[in-house]
Amino acid sequence: MRHLIYLFVPLAFILLTAFRLAFAFWKWPRVRQAGGLGPILLGGLRIDALMIAALCAPVALLAPWVGHYETATLLTAVWFTFAWFLLSLLEVSTPQFIIEYDTRPNRLYVDYLKHPQEVMGMLWKGYKLMIAVALLGLALIVWSGWSLFGHTTPDPAMNLWLRPVWMLVAAALCTLAIRGTLAHRPINPSTVAWCGDSMVNTLPLNSLYNVAYAIYSMKNERSAQDLYGHMDPQRMNEIVRTAAQLPPGPENLPTLHRQQASQTRTRKPNLVLIVEESLGAQYVGNLGGADLTPELDQLAQTGWNFRRAYATGTRSVRGLEAVSAGFPPTVADAVLRLPGSQSRFFTLAQLLKEQGYRSRFIYGGEAHFDNMKSFFLGNGFDELHEQSSFEAPQFVGTWGASDEDMFNKLHTLLSQDGEQPTLTLAFSVSNHSPWEYPAGRIQVQGDPATVENTVRYADWAIGDFFRKARNAEYWDNTVFLVVADHDSRVGGASLVPLKHFHIPALILGGGVPQRQDERIISQIDLAPTLLSLMGIDSEHPMIGRDLTRQDSDRAMMQYYENYGYLKGDILTVLTPHQEPGQYRFTAPDQYTPIAQPDPELAQEALAHVLWPSWVYHEHAYTLPHLQTRQAGSESARTS
Repeated sequence: MRHLIYLFVPLAFILLTAFRLAFAFWKWPRVRQAGGLGPILLGGLRIDALMIAALCAPVALLAPWVGHYETATLLTAVWFTFAWFLLSLLEVSTPQFIIEYDTRPNRLYVDYLKHPQEVMGMLWKGYKLMIAVALLGLALIVWSGWSLFGHTTPDPAMNLWLRPVWMLVAAALCTLAIRGTLAHRPINPSTVAWCGDSMVNTLPLNSLYNVAYAIYSMKNERSAQDLYGHMDPQRMNEIVRTAAQLPPGPENLPTLHRQQASQTRTRKPNLVLIVEESLGAQYVGNLGGADLTPELDQLAQTGWNFRRAYATGTRSVRGLEAVSAGFPPTVADAVLRLPGSQSRFFTLAQLLKEQGYRSRFIYGGEAHFDNMKSFFLGNGFDELHEQSSFEAPQFVGTWGASDEDMFNKLHTLLSQDGEQPTLTLAFSVSNHSPWEYPAGRIQVQGDPATVENTVRYADWAIGDFFRKARNAEYWDNTVFLVVADHDSRVGGASLVPLKHFHIPALILGGGVPQRQDERIISQIDLAPTLLSLMGIDSEHPMIGRDLTRQDSDRAMMQYYENYGYLKGDILTVLTPHQEPGQYRFTAPDQYTPIAQPDPELAQEALAHVLWPSWVYHEHAYTLPHLQTRQAGSESARTS
């Protein structure tokens, strides 16, 4: 068994590297434009080590105990032959998959297995020659694997004292390889993504790993329909469009519509989206919270301040999907983490790229956390700046470089842009346990390591940045959004605790009017509103409202398995396998049950909780030029 490990490991590395080089040279113009072979080969070694270690781990742990038995050696030979078959099969399948979908094999590779009768019928009728060639190729792969691994003799028996030592060392090496890093976040596809070409970002992966990771990630694709009930898709789209005041769209992109900007500008402005970690309204003075944010309160008097804005969820990825893509919440995981949205999914970066913008994401931590790097680079963002790219940061804590370091990076980049219009999504990290921040910035009260003191620091960093920005050349031609991703300490006895979804949202910058807006709005309304303020006429699938033209009285939020749809003062709550409940909401936290719920409002809430899952599975949340033939669409329709 030990001999088979020594044989399998280098051969698997050679096999995967050879295919990776072949694919890179095949797509060389795109690889060269993205930065060359270096990131592909280095990232590939890390991913291959993970995959090979996972395949070898069971054998390595058992080898010292049973490796001298012939039966164990035979079973190991069969296992490694099977592993060789899987590695080879997926790599051989990759070129056709890239031709078809411009990516390595992923979840679409297994989606067809849901419909074996239809697929086998199609193949037999139209691809008999291909089937014959494929069967011959599979036979050759199995033969080559057995030729390599099927004729090994048992290992010599290992000394008893050496067996646990071997096992411990093997366990440590396999764990390190599978984790891929000594950092506190394990490796994932986002770790080795480095450019704006989503296909090139998959080349460091190997196809078996990509398919396995996609299958693993499918656990996050929970069905809203299974929990809350069914609605005819045509009726669902009609309700969602009516609520958003949209005209009918094409069948394959039902909410695609033309948005006419309410303002005109002589020059395309920059757009900066500042997403503040865990900064709920409970901490913001001008929103009735604790007096911890004097800088933000002062800024709120100079721009368009939304006093009743609501987050869509309780996780950063939920806020990021709402702000960057205008995507509403669902019971499934946020789209940043779902396998079907890693490319060709709508974002502001995809839209503004058509307008000549260059887009970037700035984050003080490790951007592969929550798959942010892969999602953003795969969906229109051109640059990514994370902790490793920060020059001499002032302070680095558990979650990364401090807020002031992120803002310093933002200020430097904006100052260098010149005439190039840019979109920048900047995400802060400091306001997160264990509450770390640089000393000497704020007047600490009590224990320094508290959420209250960290909010004070986050607020100080906001004020420090905007003092610089107001005196910079880019100020007059930049629109800024400051918004929280979600609140912290979300909880309460209510099914959906609205007060913990209340967040600050403020638009300011050149040409932005001063206004205190008391309307109920959702995070998904911000992106369409920003486009209008920027003077950008556009076509997109977002269902948020342009608040410069439309009124607003609704917000939506996912709270674990409960879904809240707030319209006016009525909160409709959907819970799994239960009839909808409705409550009259009185701020800050009073709920009066309504004896006879409004059925039309309940249907409106149901349509909005089902719609995000439906457009995700149907690949209907995108732009027309990005929409390609997807196997998953047909699977979703027939399931």
